[in-house]
Amino acid sequence: MLSVPTLWTVFVVNFLALSLIWAYVMRSYPKFEAAPFWTGSAFAAALGAALAMLRAVFVESLVPLLAGAAVLIFAACLAAMGIKRFYHQPTSWRGTLLITGLSFAGVMFFTFAYDSIPIRVVIYSLGQSLPFALTLKLLLSRQDDRRSPGARLAGVVAVLMITVYVIRAGGSLLQSGGDFSFMSNGLVQASMSLVLMFLSLALNFGFLLMAIDRLRNEVADLALLDDLTGVGNRRRLLQRLTEECARSERNGEPFALLVIDLDDFKAVNDTYGHAAGDACLQHFTLMAQTRLRAGDMLARTGGDEFCIVLPASTLREGAMIARRILQVCRDDAEGCVGADIPIAVSIGVAQWTREMGSFPDRLIAAADHALYAAKKDGRNRHAVYDPAPPLVPASHSGTMPQMA
Repeated sequence: MLSVPTLWTVFVVNFLALSLIWAYVMRSYPKFEAAPFWTGSAFAAALGAALAMLRAVFVESLVPLLAGAAVLIFAACLAAMGIKRFYHQPTSWRGTLLITGLSFAGVMFFTFAYDSIPIRVVIYSLGQSLPFALTLKLLLSRQDDRRSPGARLAGVVAVLMITVYVIRAGGSLLQSGGDFSFMSNGLVQASMSLVLMFLSLALNFGFLLMAIDRLRNEVADLALLDDLTGVGNRRRLLQRLTEECARSERNGEPFALLVIDLDDFKAVNDTYGHAAGDACLQHFTLMAQTRLRAGDMLARTGGDEFCIVLPASTLREGAMIARRILQVCRDDAEGCVGADIPIAVSIGVAQWTREMGSFPDRLIAAADHALYAAKKDGRNRHAVYDPAPPLVPASHSGTMPQMA
């Protein structure tokens, strides 16, 4: 027959090991906000199991048993707080203390004031299940169009844990007895202790997978960002343009692209130095972002060249955004005094057409043609790539239209 004290000993050792692992993660990645909560949860689970084990092995008093139950509920609340912080949701210590305190008060009352083992089982099961039930939506839903395998594992395990507690609480109410902390040496109680220990470990493995997935995504995102300005780089631009071209081919909805070049930027570097040139690039990035809409993407493609992707936008709307960016740059240049460096830009605007298909380079070429026209007309202005309708049928359907 399974020995419950032995199982609790294994529980304590395993969760101490998990707490050390989470402490290492917390130290190695200080910006990972969920790690402190999961570290505390693992340590509290080990402490709660150790206190509950005292009741079964060393002492006859119920005080260690009740204290261990309260600490285990607190551990569940800490784990739920870690889930919320992982998804950048607000956490409440008041809620955690409320669940822990009410659960502890309830089991104390139904131990010393009115002795009722089934009610204690229900209160303990509710205290353990409620924190996870409140976070199931976060674990099982898609976040930022991504589905984390670790979160899915943690969500499934949380559902199984809640199910075990519900079954045990229901079984306790239907029967006349039972021990709410799994201290009896019956086969059923020992089996439930083993199942819950396994599920608790699996839940923490799910948390570890969530952490690994988050760190991997952060590294992948950094590979798509420009180091100087923090906006997308050329790789990210081509990735987004490919997605928009495929979407437009499916639904026929156009989108626009702006190609931007800072006028006389080489002279800025030669006259004021590269540090001043970098500051100009960063300043332009901030100004341009103030004139973009939600969903628009600004990317730096290299040197003093930028691109802006305008989803679900026509050529007319692209020209409107270009005028906004030009105006904010002109207003900023008028306010320059002393050593301030004015920024002037030229912008080419193009719209995706059926002829361009799923080839982003064709759209970029069209916007580049418009940019060349803007520079040829005197710079510090914008031009649009507006293909004129052909006077005679084109001999090749794939031929790119020329700028009017």
